[in-house]
Amino acid sequence: MVAKNLLKQVYHDSLALLTDLYELTMAYAYWKNGMQDREAVFQLFFRKYPFGGAYAICAGMEVALEYIENFGFEDDDLAYLAQLKNPAGKPLFEGAFLEYLKDFRLSVDVDAMEEGTPVFPYEPLIRVQGPIIQAQILESALLNILNFQTLIATKASRVCYAAKGDHIVEFGLRRAQGIDGAIAASRASFIGGCHSSSNVLAGKLFGIPVMGTHAHSFVMTFDEEENAFRTFAKALPENCVFLIDTYDSLKGVERGIKVAKEEGLKLIAVRLDSGDLNVLSNKVRKMLDEAGLKETKIMATNELTEQIISDLKHQGGKISLWGVGTNLVTAKDQPALDGVYKLSAVQGKDKEWKYRLKISEQVIKTTNPGISQVRRYFDEKGYVADMFYDEKMGPGKTIIHHTEPGSKKEVKENWQYKDLLIPMLRRGKRVYESPSLVQMRDKTYEELEKFPDAMRRFLNPQLFFTGIEKNLYDLKLQMIEEIRCKL
Repeated sequence: MVAKNLLKQVYHDSLALLTDLYELTMAYAYWKNGMQDREAVFQLFFRKYPFGGAYAICAGMEVALEYIENFGFEDDDLAYLAQLKNPAGKPLFEGAFLEYLKDFRLSVDVDAMEEGTPVFPYEPLIRVQGPIIQAQILESALLNILNFQTLIATKASRVCYAAKGDHIVEFGLRRAQGIDGAIAASRASFIGGCHSSSNVLAGKLFGIPVMGTHAHSFVMTFDEEENAFRTFAKALPENCVFLIDTYDSLKGVERGIKVAKEEGLKLIAVRLDSGDLNVLSNKVRKMLDEAGLKETKIMATNELTEQIISDLKHQGGKISLWGVGTNLVTAKDQPALDGVYKLSAVQGKDKEWKYRLKISEQVIKTTNPGISQVRRYFDEKGYVADMFYDEKMGPGKTIIHHTEPGSKKEVKENWQYKDLLIPMLRRGKRVYESPSLVQMRDKTYEELEKFPDAMRRFLNPQLFFTGIEKNLYDLKLQMIEEIRCKL
């Protein structure tokens, strides 16, 4: 049975305090000044392509929605907050504010990308609109959930692309960043394209197929390697994968073949965890074929990355089953996505929307104003461009590149489109039915097929054209100038 409410099933207790303190101090300031009900819009996006690639895969949204739906402070949360002191030794929050939080529930509107959607820098994965105290207080938790799972789903997508359709087992539980990291990484890895996981709890929670072999310690328990294989085979005759490199890989495969033949079992695979995987896999493949075990696969593990897998495929390695662990679940070469959560619009006392942006001497850190939407254009060949536009202003006909204003693209008459931020919550209530994890994974594969293949290569990938609608871009420039004139 797949978990319908992951957060409550795993954690049971409230997660309202899964936040940075400044979210609560800002909330207190809004409340203290009577601003708590002022409407605001926040958008969550990242600025840089992860892993030196040219895309990311949106993941973690279902968990984020559950977090918002179930948000609420419990008595022990409020008791803890009541104990906090300011530098003068007085309570950080007054009692009336804590009473206000006692019945605090979220009534925000959420529009977001579906999990498995390829996404690019500056494009909101999620847009939150509602009372500013509510939208603000979600910042840290949403970034925690979406940054990590999007990062890992992207890494998994790259690994799967390198393997060219081979079966990938996510093998990272023992090296993951804690219990939370392991569970989230298994989920995101599957969305990104992996076929199974060694993590049994992830299998229970998400319905991910689980797969495992045995360790070197199992072989070392016995005086003879052959006896270890035979014992394992008798216990699991229909689920046999022998780890053959405890002492000598080629001797190990000889013994594995002997046991398989004598026990009459179907040997699913043999696993290599060390040595020159290209040379060894070719030798092992020949031995298996000559023994009539042509259906037995060769599995590889041992600090694999997408680059190593790609090289082994290019060199002619005979591996068709890959266990990828540390480098996948920790995103070792880039352990964080630089996602941010920024205010883009706020209502004044007159209820009129006032657009907001953050400026910086670094162009990359200047945000986009407005009530955002992302439109993806396509023709008969596939996707051609993304436009970031404002819902109130509407989409125009010209797209200005996000970081290269001299580069632009005109929308053509034959282009079709779809808007990527779709309604998921209205006034805090679900209006979106999440697909299954398998459907999310299928979406990843199907969507990536609609982009140029050159976008997925590891060295100098071709960047997909994304930008801001021209009228919104002109407004942004005007706002920047007005802000600078006030400085």
